[in-house]
Amino acid sequence: MDFFNIMNIMGPLFIAVVFIIVICGFIFTIGSSIKQRNKNNNSPKLSVPVQIVAKRSNTRGGSGDRSASTSYYVTFQVESGDRMELQLSGQEYGMLAEDDLGILTFQGTRFLNFERKN
Repeated sequence: MDFFNIMNIMGPLFIAVVFIIVICGFIFTIGSSIKQRNKNNNSPKLSVPVQIVAKRSNTRGGSGDRSASTSYYVTFQVESGDRMELQLSGQEYGMLAEDDLGILTFQGTRFLNFERKN
């Protein structure tokens, strides 16, 4: 067998393997999202006093165009000193500031509300 015969056989096999890996990645991602959503739905809604200790954002994609996507995260600290980081929408993120004190309402890893103390 020469090089071209091997490539004629291996080329389609390589493409099939890559295709299967990509499909498995999509299935895993969708399955993980469904699992996390179900876990959140089955968790109790909790309201606890917290302090906002950090804010961060993560921008992915785009290079000066409109395809960029930004995720927003806030770290809350409860009275015991434990911390949790939750993802918020950009509008909710913009309304909060570090060192704010208030009542956080959440369900699993899902942010529901933050009511600032006066």
